[in-house]
Amino acid sequence: MTDDVSGPPLPLLLDAVLSVGTELELRATLQHIVDSAVRLTGARRGVLRVSDAGGGGAGDVFAAGDMPLPDDTATATATATATAMPSGTAASADAPSGVGPGSLSVPILVHDKEFGTLHLTAGAAGVFSDADRGLLRILAGQAGIAVGNARLYETARQRERWIEGAAAVTTALLTGEAAADALMTVAQQARLLAGAAAGVVLQPTPAGGMSIVAAATDGGGGAGGGLSPERRRHPAAAAQNDLIGTTIEPGSTVLEQLLGGEPVFIEDSATDPRMTTRVRSRFGPSMMLPLQAGGRLIGTLALPRRRGDHPYTAVERLLATQFASQAALALVLADAQQSRQRLAVFEDRDRIARDLHDLVVQRLFATGMMLESTRRRAGAAPVGTALDQAVDELESTIQEVRTAIFALQQPPADAPTTFRGKVLKETAGAAAVLGVQPSVHFIGAVDTRVTDPAAGRLLRALRRALAAASRRIAVTRVDVAVDAGCVLPDGRGGVRLTVYDDGETDGVSAGTTVTWQAPL
Repeated sequence: MTDDVSGPPLPLLLDAVLSVGTELELRATLQHIVDSAVRLTGARRGVLRVSDAGGGGAGDVFAAGDMPLPDDTATATATATATAMPSGTAASADAPSGVGPGSLSVPILVHDKEFGTLHLTAGAAGVFSDADRGLLRILAGQAGIAVGNARLYETARQRERWIEGAAAVTTALLTGEAAADALMTVAQQARLLAGAAAGVVLQPTPAGGMSIVAAATDGGGGAGGGLSPERRRHPAAAAQNDLIGTTIEPGSTVLEQLLGGEPVFIEDSATDPRMTTRVRSRFGPSMMLPLQAGGRLIGTLALPRRRGDHPYTAVERLLATQFASQAALALVLADAQQSRQRLAVFEDRDRIARDLHDLVVQRLFATGMMLESTRRRAGAAPVGTALDQAVDELESTIQEVRTAIFALQQPPADAPTTFRGKVLKETAGAAAVLGVQPSVHFIGAVDTRVTDPAAGRLLRALRRALAAASRRIAVTRVDVAVDAGCVLPDGRGGVRLTVYDDGETDGVSAGTTVTWQAPL
C-alpha cells in the first residue's frame, strides 16, 4: 500500500485522472473509474454502484479486480466489503464512509448530488493507508467531473438523435403516405429512438375509449405461453398483431388524462393500477404522450419498455414529448397536403369533363345531325343503310362519352369491393348532378350471386341511365332496383337492373323506365 500521495504514486494518479476523462460515453467512463481506482490503490476488488435514477442507470454495477461478484447485484458491494474486513477490526474514523481499513467506500458526486458509490476491497496487505484514501478522494472528485461531462455529451447525442428522428418522420409523412402507414412510421421511429420494446399509436373509439391502431415492436417475447411455429418464424409481426386492437375501455383512470391530451408516465405497467389492458403484464416503464397539434388530438403515442428495463429519465421524457408534438404537426400537415392533392385531382377531373362536354360531345352531336340530314336526302338504299349505321355509332359514342363525363364529375373515393357497394357509390355520386338522391332497392343475394362480368355490364348500364336522367328536366324522383332472383326469357337465372325517373323529355312530362338484364 502507498504512504505518501506526493511520492511514487503521483504518475499513477495523473494517469488515472487522465484515463477517466478520456471517454465521452457514460458507461465506458464508469468502467474506467472503477478500473483506475483498483489500479491506483492496489485493491483486490472494486465495485461502482450507480444510484442516481436521473443518470439512466440506477442499479447498474461496474466491477474490476479478481474477486468474484455475487449473483445478487443488490448486495454485491456489501458482500465484498464484509469478506475483506478483518475480524474484529474497528471502523477507521477518517475512512470516506466510515468502513474499516480493509475496505474503502467513497461517493461519486455530480453537481453536488450523489451519482453512485465506489467500494474497494483491500489487496494482499488487507488494509488501506491514509494515502490510499487521499488518492481515492482525488480520483472520486475527478470522476464526478468526468461523469458530468459524459452525461452532458450523452444528453447532446440524445437530443441530436431525437431531432434527426423527428426530421425523418416529417420527411416521410410529407411524401404522401397513407394514414395507416403514417401512423406506423411515427410508432416505429419513436420506438427506435426511445429504446422501447414497442411503439404504439392509440386513437379514440366511438364508445369513448382508446384503441391501438398502429404498433411497431422489437420482436421480443410477449406474455407467457407457447408460440406457434408461425409466430416463432415471425415474432415481430406476431407481437404487432397481438397489440393491434387492444383497447383502453371507458372508466379507466388513465383514459381521462389521455383524452385530455395530457402525458402519462408509468414506472411499471404490469403493477400500476391505472393500466387495465390485457397486454400490460409484458411491459414495465412506459410513456404515453399526446399526439396533438392546433388543439386537435390525433391520438396517443405509447412507448413501453420491458419489465426490468431502466425507467425513462427526465431528459428522455422531455425529448419524447417534443418528438410527439413534432410528429403530430407532421401528421396534420400530411393530411392537409393529401386533401389538397385530392382537391387538385378532382378539379382536374372536372376540367376534363367540361372539355369533353363542350368540345367532343357537341362536335359529335353536330356531326350526327349532319349525317341524319344527309341520310334523309339520300335516295339509294345502300347509302341510307350506311348512314343509319354511322348515326347509330355516333349516338353510341356520345352516350359512352357522357357516361365518362358523369364518372369524372364524381368525387374520388375509396373504391368499394362489393357489387352492392358499387351500385350505392354510383347512385350517391349521381345525387349531386341529379339534384335528388336516388332510392335503391336490392332483391336477393346480389353480392354472392352476381358474377363480375354481369356486374360490369350492369354498372355501365346504370351509369348510362343516370347520365340520361341528368339531362332531363324537372326530375324529382329516381328509383333504382337490382333483382338477383329474376328468370330470363330463356329460363336461365339472371339479374335485372331497373332505373326509373320522372323527368321531362322534349317538354313532355312522362316517366322513363329503363331495364337491363344479364345471366348470372
